[in-house]
Amino acid sequence: MNKARLRGRYRKIVFFFWGVIARFIWWELFLARIGLRPWVRSTRPERFRREAVRFRNLAIHMGGVMIKVGQFLSSRLDVLPREVTDELSGLQDEVPAEAYGAIKELAESELGGSLSEKFEWFDETPLAAASLGQVHRARLRVTNEAQPFREVVVKVQRPSIEQIVEVDLSALDRVGKVLMHYRPVREHADVPALLREFSSSVREEIDYLHEAENAARFYEMFRDDPHVHVPRIVKELSTLRVLTLEDVYAIKITDYAAITAAGIDRADVATRLFDTYLKQIFEDGFVHADPHPGNLFVTPLGPESDSPRRWQLTFVDFGMTAQVHEGVREGLREMLIGVGTKDASRVVNAYEKLGMILPGANLDLLKKAEGRVFERFWGMSMSELRKTNPAELRQFAHEYRDVIYTMPFQVPQNLIMLGRTVAILSGMCTGLDPNFNLWNQIAPYARKLVEQEATKGLDYWLEQIGELVQTLLALPSQASRVLAQAEAGGLVVQVPQISRDVRGVIKSIDRLTTGVVFTAVLLGGVFLYNAGNVMFGEALLGASGVLLLWMLFVRRN
Repeated sequence: MNKARLRGRYRKIVFFFWGVIARFIWWELFLARIGLRPWVRSTRPERFRREAVRFRNLAIHMGGVMIKVGQFLSSRLDVLPREVTDELSGLQDEVPAEAYGAIKELAESELGGSLSEKFEWFDETPLAAASLGQVHRARLRVTNEAQPFREVVVKVQRPSIEQIVEVDLSALDRVGKVLMHYRPVREHADVPALLREFSSSVREEIDYLHEAENAARFYEMFRDDPHVHVPRIVKELSTLRVLTLEDVYAIKITDYAAITAAGIDRADVATRLFDTYLKQIFEDGFVHADPHPGNLFVTPLGPESDSPRRWQLTFVDFGMTAQVHEGVREGLREMLIGVGTKDASRVVNAYEKLGMILPGANLDLLKKAEGRVFERFWGMSMSELRKTNPAELRQFAHEYRDVIYTMPFQVPQNLIMLGRTVAILSGMCTGLDPNFNLWNQIAPYARKLVEQEATKGLDYWLEQIGELVQTLLALPSQASRVLAQAEAGGLVVQVPQISRDVRGVIKSIDRLTTGVVFTAVLLGGVFLYNAGNVMFGEALLGASGVLLLWMLFVRRN
């Protein structure tokens, strides 16, 4: 692609975002400050929706990175209005196909020979065309009788896509730096960090050797699972810009009529799909992070007369994956157990472990809100949730507006792609089965994790009790420092719009101290008793009972 076209592309992207910023300044900073704030507020949802429509049209017209940007933004429920994310959520990575001549020339250059030499047959009409590359069906020549398959798909990059990607990312970087000058954006999102994460993801997608490694790893994860199928790579016909792999295309996971016609229960498909992702996240720590309809298939097995008919869940396209490191996995396990057991405190603890709670968040109010969510909505299917009375949701929002409107959450960089994956997955499962019940799927897995936790040795639990005791021992000195700062006038409370006096601080520390003591003594009694130390266990359990009575009656009075 010549430099003039690349410069024009750069300017078009930058000018589009300048227009978005200019309109935002006019409405939110100018009109809102000259007495028109009610009008600005009432028109905000529709204005945001129109901006999303404009971007959607730009992305479809330009292709390249812009479609990826739209898909990325659609998952950012933590920093973008719902009107924007909803409008962009259906943006599919499907653009007009590249001319076959250009694709043929690039593929032959990469493979070091003509397509007729490398393949017995090569389909000139693409099976699928995306913003970064397109896929063609082909058949391998018989060079090895042991070859387990001959039907393949060949994924070929679009010509000049590396230049287009770099120009698009450069334009976005310029826009991101400008956005960071606006304080509300700076306080709620680290735009340069988001762009670095996004840029890294896109560059990995155009490295087909990296995708081949991902596919091989995914194949090993599920090679012994008869319910999941992963395509195998043809290494000798794969390069940085061309990838050849087993043809596994079957019924699209969103082709509901075809799935039903094949004699396959759609509810079973939703269940298996969700369970497969739970395994990827919580056991393997390696996740297929692009579960859109073109990358997931249902493959019927055996004769149609079988009842129920056997089938496999088939994955393709491993350019976008997410690594879930052990520390993050521990936090996610904690969250899953909290949700599965309806334990609001455990869910909030998981938020803290994952770094999702901003400094100054009101944790007590957050736990209370989580508890109310469990009380009112736990166990409801997606279709039931959709029928929830809007007035009830408004009442809930009003009751916990300090939690909702002060935005105490942020999504760490290592969870952005995973969050997008889970959001897409949830919608896909609901499409397959309108009565899909997320809670029923999570609860058994949460119980499994609880059982694993309960089987840990005595050393583990003594370590946990030791940590509680260390926390307890540190509280008096922490309380002294807080009170000394307050007395000297140097106490800074980092909770927005909330002022607390010293008496409130003392009460909070007092309650925390008592709670830590009770928890430590109770856990010690339970686990010593279970470990066979009956005498010491019973002694600690008795002491915890005395503490509980003191907390409930004497302490309250």
